[in-house]
Amino acid sequence: MERKKQGMILLKVLKSGIVAWILLVLVWRFGAAFYTDDFLPGPWVTLKGAAALVADGALGTDILVSLLRVIKGWLLGLIFAIPVGLLIGNFKTAGYIFEPFLNFFRFVPAIGFITLFLLWFGVGESSKVALIFYAVIFPVMVNTIAGVRSVDEALIEASESLGANKARTFFTVVVPSAVPNIFTGVRLGLSGAITCIVAAEMLAASEGVGYLIYTSRLYYRTDWIFTGIFTLGIIGFIADKLLQLVGRKWLCRFAVR
Repeated sequence: MERKKQGMILLKVLKSGIVAWILLVLVWRFGAAFYTDDFLPGPWVTLKGAAALVADGALGTDILVSLLRVIKGWLLGLIFAIPVGLLIGNFKTAGYIFEPFLNFFRFVPAIGFITLFLLWFGVGESSKVALIFYAVIFPVMVNTIAGVRSVDEALIEASESLGANKARTFFTVVVPSAVPNIFTGVRLGLSGAITCIVAAEMLAASEGVGYLIYTSRLYYRTDWIFTGIFTLGIIGFIADKLLQLVGRKWLCRFAVR
């Protein structure tokens, strides 16, 4: 009985991910012992660098600025990509017209448009939000299209046989059935938005986590670069967990897990 209890405790610890993080820190500390702090700062050096950024308020400001940019670009991307994905997935003619563009541009990374977006949208917030918007729309659109096209034809036929017209069938059968795929696309879009923030803040920015990472090289502050990288990882981790929590609470009837 005691062994079973210990085994359950060990399993819970493994599932929590703590072991993985401990191993990462140990490997990181071991590797850092062979290099200077300018090349590979250890966990303690990075923690002190992060504490200095927190103390002077720089890190908090950068996080807030980046979060606002991510949220704006992500929400705009969802507002555009979900309806367009539903349209392309549901209507074959729309698919024939728009899918070639989708399948072309989704392989062109957002960072390739930095200069053009600065030229088209200026050096203000618009260019950064536009770049994040671009990074968000493709994973959301592709998953939405896949969700619509994976709807069981028997459900559609059953709805139409009961007298429902095309519009009613679309909103009561197709869209609800596609929600799990759409939600996956929403999560991937959030990941793309956070990943893209570094590229969005590389040029013509004076604040943000991406700006912190990019400009830290000028001061040879590798610890600040590591701080920025871990900050983005933590933001993404927390945001995704919150999104999953919302999905399980409000979209559980659509089989979202």
